[in-house]
Amino acid sequence: MTTKRFLLPALLACIVSAAMVAAPATAWAASQDFAFGVIGHATGTARSEDALRQAIAETDADNLAFVVVNGIKSASEGCDDALYSQRHELLAQAQNGVFMSLAGSDWITCRDREQRSDAIERLARMRDIFYSGEFSLGASRLPLLRQSLTPKFRSYAENTRWEVGNLLFATVNLPAGNNHFLLDGGRNNEFEDRLIANRNWLQHLFAFAALKKSAAIVFFCDGNPFGPPPKRSFFRTQRDGFAETRRLFSELAGKFPGRVLVVYGQAAKPKAASHILWTGNLGNVGVGERWLKVVVDDHLPQLFAVADADGERR
Repeated sequence: MTTKRFLLPALLACIVSAAMVAAPATAWAASQDFAFGVIGHATGTARSEDALRQAIAETDADNLAFVVVNGIKSASEGCDDALYSQRHELLAQAQNGVFMSLAGSDWITCRDREQRSDAIERLARMRDIFYSGEFSLGASRLPLLRQSLTPKFRSYAENTRWEVGNLLFATVNLPAGNNHFLLDGGRNNEFEDRLIANRNWLQHLFAFAALKKSAAIVFFCDGNPFGPPPKRSFFRTQRDGFAETRRLFSELAGKFPGRVLVVYGQAAKPKAASHILWTGNLGNVGVGERWLKVVVDDHLPQLFAVADADGERR
């Protein structure tokens, strides 16, 4: 009897402790009425980090389930480990749970000391620094799963998924700049290998959401897969790097009973107010210059709406 009296308080303490750890995720699970934020990567040079800090401060002050940061630097900034680590620390200090959506500006334009492309090495380094562990960054640690758990795609840790309530959220590596399709002769190794990984990732996510009867899937990426194809020149036709992914989104969304929303980092008109464009159950919206707040509400006709600075929904 004495042993039981000692064990019961210890057991209760463990249960309470576990509940406290899970609270940030489960607090939103009881309701389909919440909001999340998306921060686009900075476009300037000297003020790039200041803009990111300001956006994180503003999202910290809001009542958000989580925040997605699309890219941590502008293309004109350096690509050294010190900058990557500094930005990682900045995201880790956020009050909300923070998920990283990899942007092309984080690695594609990187050069080594001889001014040769250092993109692939920097991509690997980004994965090492930002995409390890089983929880989001920030004070509210939300559990996540990565595509890299599948041995065949162990390199693609940036493709991440998590759940809030009855919704599935995921990042997918689709960099701005024609999905990093290169005009150079020969095989586009990085592009073609990632195309295969992304196809597997999207198929997995739609199958998982269908099995769970999720109300919606929300994707976060850098480039706009629904944008206009590259312009043709007199001498050659540029391949549309998003063509396969765009077709796959349309095909899978057409078979999915819920809503599908794609939030991309590059807005066609950065200064214009963002609003969701719907084609059937498939919607897309760009972040633009300021951070984007998206409301999830069962009472909305399309489930999602963009909220402006005054709280108005679009």
